Amino acid sequence: MAIEIIATGHYVPEKRVTNDELSWVIDTNDEWIRSHTGIGARHVAADDQATSDLAYNAAVEALRQLSPENPLEAAETLDLIVVCTSSPDFVGFPSVACVVQDKLGLKSTPAFDLIAACTGFVYALDAAAAMIQTGSRKRALVVGADVLTRITDWSDRGTCVLFGDAAGAVILERTDAPSAGPERRGLVQSILHAEGSGANELMCTRGGTRNPFKKGEIVDKTGYLYMNGRAVYTFAVKAFTDMIRELLDADGISIDQVAKIIPHQANERIIQAAAKRLGIEESKFYLNIAQYANTSNATIPVALDECARSGGLTKGDLIMTVGFGGGLTYGGNLIVW
Repeated sequence: MAIEIIATGHYVPEKRVTNDELSWVIDTNDEWIRSHTGIGARHVAADDQATSDLAYNAAVEALRQLSPENPLEAAETLDLIVVCTSSPDFVGFPSVACVVQDKLGLKSTPAFDLIAACTGFVYALDAAAAMIQTGSRKRALVVGADVLTRITDWSDRGTCVLFGDAAGAVILERTDAPSAGPERRGLVQSILHAEGSGANELMCTRGGTRNPFKKGEIVDKTGYLYMNGRAVYTFAVKAFTDMIRELLDADGISIDQVAKIIPHQANERIIQAAAKRLGIEESKFYLNIAQYANTSNATIPVALDECARSGGLTKGDLIMTVGFGGGLTYGGNLIVW
């Protein structure tokens, strides 16, 4: 029995903001942003778009691969919906997954959100696969979606240049293909880690039960994202490097056997530093950060969908996902396409 990805999809908002356009608002420029991050532009959700809207659109694109004429009909075959996000429609509840379930016209399909910041999609794949493996469910929708521009401090040029909005989705299914041996298919390995001691390095500081807004309080800023850039960069390079080594060792393979690495697109310099440490050609990594910036939970599924649709993946390819983010969390999946 294998847990295979049978469909992918993604969605980005129509509005696109280039580095040059951003320089009209804050003191920065295209050359600085590109040289420090690899980012050239980002997409920004419309005022009437919430995270669930992006997630729904990405889900429909994935479902369209199963039923081009009627994707919502394909939604009726789903046994589970998992959404990973750092910017939900509402604080606490209802979950984005429940909102998406309703938008898809479903009535009782179990749905829940998973929070692991930018590693969320890696965690969610493993969680959904484990629930499918119990035998009570066959097909799951996994969506990574974020509208980070709503929780970005646009007066902080150290962070506001980094983020964008997007959603990516995959559909997992239990099949009769083998999960081991030379003909193995699907999700074959997941490794997840967390370092809670670094929680304060990347966080939303206001709005939760630790530091709630108070009645009558006048605030200059709402629950914006805070990041200790230097600490997060150091963590990310080490986590990225360690995870690739750990996945290779756990499966007893060499990097030459991996066709493509789909990394979390946080900063191109992080990927370059890790690639140099490991002696891996940068061409091994699929990168689209120049077009979308860091979309947190959406970066891996968006890149996965783009890579697959562009012909960058062939059936039987061994691919690797690697994520790292707030929590601090990190992890990876090994997948036979």
